[in-house]
Amino acid sequence: MIDLIENKITGTNIAYFIICKRKMWLFTHQIEMEKYSDYVEIGKLISEESFKKERYKEVLIGETLKLDFLKMGNEIIVHEIKKSRKMEEAHIWQVKFYIYSLRRLGINSHYGVIHYPKLMKKIDVELTEEDEKEIERALKEIEIIKRLDKPPEIINKPYCKKCAYYFFCFI
Repeated sequence: MIDLIENKITGTNIAYFIICKRKMWLFTHQIEMEKYSDYVEIGKLISEESFKKERYKEVLIGETLKLDFLKMGNEIIVHEIKKSRKMEEAHIWQVKFYIYSLRRLGINSHYGVIHYPKLMKKIDVELTEEDEKEIERALKEIEIIKRLDKPPEIINKPYCKKCAYYFFCFI
């Protein structure tokens, strides 16, 4: 079993793994282009301005888990805030990874919610046993990709044009 904290695997790693393995490799090699992206900045503003009254907002667990907010009760419910549904599969797996990580820390958590405030939509996310196995497979592959001497091949998808890493692939 991979040590998530020791290997510094984050929710962003998981999302980027789903979206683009090249982007994930660049990110894990401290090439962080998000701070130069208007799209990322808009997403951050939406996150900051939404759910302001939540008590447990921007929760940091160790150096690797940064959760938009948590609801506490009989169990911990993970909440993530996103700008749009364009990368919904990556958002879902990011939330599943957070739930998985909390469980590995001995914290009772089984589901989460992804909020799209701009769209006034939300989706519920549950972590199944099969999802846990898929996350463990992904974690192994992430470790292999991180160790590569150079980034994986360019994927050239329609969403690449809006990616913060666009210049590393197409210029």
